[in-house]
Amino acid sequence: MLHHRAPGGARFRRPGMLLLSALIAALVPVTLGPVPAGAVASPTAGSGDWTVYHGDPTGNGVDASGGSYGTTAAWTSPSLDGQLYGQPLVSGGRVYVATEDDTVVALDASNGRTAWLTHLGTAVPASDLPCGDIQPTVGVTGTPVLDPSRGELFVVADELVHGAPGHLLVGLDASTGSVELTQTVDPPGADPAALLQRTGLALDSGRIVFGFGGNYGDCGAYHGWVVSVPEAGGAPLRFEVDAGSGQREGAVWMGGAAPVVGNDGNVWVSVGNGSVVTSSGPYDNSDSVLELSPSLALLQYFAPARWAADNAADLDLSVAPALLDDGLVVAAGKSQTAYLLQGTRLAGIGGQLASLATGCGDDLDGGVAFAGSIVYLPCVRGPIAVQVSTAPPGLREVWRATVGGGPPIVAGGRVWTVGSDGFLYGLDPTTGQVLQRAQLGIPANHFPTPGIGDGLLLAASADQVVAFPSSTTSSPASSLPAVSTTRPVEGHEATVSTQSGIPVGAIAAVAAGGLLVVGAAVWLVTRRRRRGGPPAS
Repeated sequence: MLHHRAPGGARFRRPGMLLLSALIAALVPVTLGPVPAGAVASPTAGSGDWTVYHGDPTGNGVDASGGSYGTTAAWTSPSLDGQLYGQPLVSGGRVYVATEDDTVVALDASNGRTAWLTHLGTAVPASDLPCGDIQPTVGVTGTPVLDPSRGELFVVADELVHGAPGHLLVGLDASTGSVELTQTVDPPGADPAALLQRTGLALDSGRIVFGFGGNYGDCGAYHGWVVSVPEAGGAPLRFEVDAGSGQREGAVWMGGAAPVVGNDGNVWVSVGNGSVVTSSGPYDNSDSVLELSPSLALLQYFAPARWAADNAADLDLSVAPALLDDGLVVAAGKSQTAYLLQGTRLAGIGGQLASLATGCGDDLDGGVAFAGSIVYLPCVRGPIAVQVSTAPPGLREVWRATVGGGPPIVAGGRVWTVGSDGFLYGLDPTTGQVLQRAQLGIPANHFPTPGIGDGLLLAASADQVVAFPSSTTSSPASSLPAVSTTRPVEGHEATVSTQSGIPVGAIAAVAAGGLLVVGAAVWLVTRRRRRGGPPAS
């Protein structure tokens, strides 16, 4: 199914919902915690656009603008109609997010109010799926991608199509929210209910690239896929994992990271566990790093020597490949092992240059951040900094944090990570020490990652976006509660002891709000008495 729609002709737009969202945003009361829209002066422009997962086609997760960020919120968006799993994107003064209720929302970057809202269709009830852990509905899960040259935002939505689950690629006018493209993207012969479009979306020379995996629980006879569709719509290109007779699984999911696009347009993905669990069986491209051509032909691959055992124990590669400037590649996954690879020669099974047991103590899932020779890995117990050496090739753990755990980014001299505890942490990139902390609210996403753009640091709770402005000074460490990070190189724990409490900005906002209410009441009483009416009750 393929539909092209001119701007303004979107069948899914709901003007009434737009008006309601605008009214709600205008009437949000002052509350404790993150400061609502309008309570703090608008942030000044700083870093540029952030239009793809981790800000760059290679997914390096680094903002090079040089600004720093405070931890008193500039604004908090209205509560949205569904859970937020994707990373916030930023372009042209707008912040873009999509919900698990199949709604795409553009927020005003200056105050967090709704600029437009487009509901794409009916999200799939979780009860209609054979397994999974996204509740109560599955809609847009993967991070969208925005093409500024077209002014178009692309998402993949899981919708009820004629009463059954289906995946649709939707293009929306970034200025108005009008639907310009709707195209079915489920692979032929696949069971859409068994597929989850978990990766972020990427751009590759006029094409939208994304992956399919399975729902949590690996139920159903699904196969992993990489799909590439022209931005204007048209015949998709596809690469299938575990394509042999009787094979299944091999999810392309990467903890929500997008396929990595190299400077040559080649596509890199990590692949999850497959159904082949003995090394005597045929290798099925699972538990791997794959390099694909722009036409999605397999060029080369890497898999650990223990790939079959990894498959049997669900210990697959689940971190997006890090394509370093010197041609090396770092991969990692649930086995807690990181691998150093030669990008021009992945060398197949057991072809790594070096490996490192990270000591994560849990899964490594999602996108990475990397700058120079340091790669920040997304351990769910806290990010891990790994140094890459070339002579001889090797990996060395520099530090391991014990806070956060969502895929990290680097901005403003900090490594930023969101924890399952609902806090955003700013870590020292050289030591892992906690330097800043801000409360967001508990995220719905297991692998939440912040974004940067328009002078804002942005992170999502379960159904709201919180924005922190650029600043000239960082929040002092003395304002933080006691936390610790492990630094194995020095062999001791670094602890920052601090004092917790309600943010000063929140207190000031509440006080100011109270004064405004009292002042308004006094004015109204005085005005009514002057007119001879009764005092306001």
